[in-house]
Amino acid sequence: MTRQDGRAFDELRPIKITPDFVKFAEGSCLIQCGDTMVLCCASVEDRVPEGTGWVTAEYSMLPRANRERSKRDIAKLKLSPRSAEIQRLVGRSLRAAVDLAKLGEHTITIDCDVLQGDGGTRTASVTGGVCGAGSGLPEAGGGGRAGLQSHPAFRHRGVCGNRRGDPYAGFAVQRGQPCPGGPELCDE
Repeated sequence: MTRQDGRAFDELRPIKITPDFVKFAEGSCLIQCGDTMVLCCASVEDRVPEGTGWVTAEYSMLPRANRERSKRDIAKLKLSPRSAEIQRLVGRSLRAAVDLAKLGEHTITIDCDVLQGDGGTRTASVTGGVCGAGSGLPEAGGGGRAGLQSHPAFRHRGVCGNRRGDPYAGFAVQRGQPCPGGPELCDE
């Protein structure tokens, strides 16, 4: 049996990650998972809310990201409950991947904007947030394009696909977790 889009039930959507998609953000990417597209941009500020580094996320869906137009959250002067919960989920997931004490006195805000939602926007936002997170921090090698993955605060085993330009390029995996593209695609 197959799904409506022709994929087998155990087959993932095709994944494509385009890094540095936005010119002015410290880090960014456009992640496409099948027909779902999420733009993720990272901003770095030299301030912290609680004395250690911090990572937070904002999530929003464009009005025509789905089959029917939805109102912008700003029009209602508050986030929809769905957007608020997804925003919390993305922020918590990104903080779990970072040793906040090693981040120093910096806050990284990841903006996840769903351009087209066809399922999987939460996981696309988390993955895109990790892949697109840049840090202009000197400890990461400077240049503003080193990526959160290369910062010592990021807890990872390797970065998948760096050498091959495959769909997992830049996908960072947490220490002890398998590479989604298989061990042959990982830089150890």
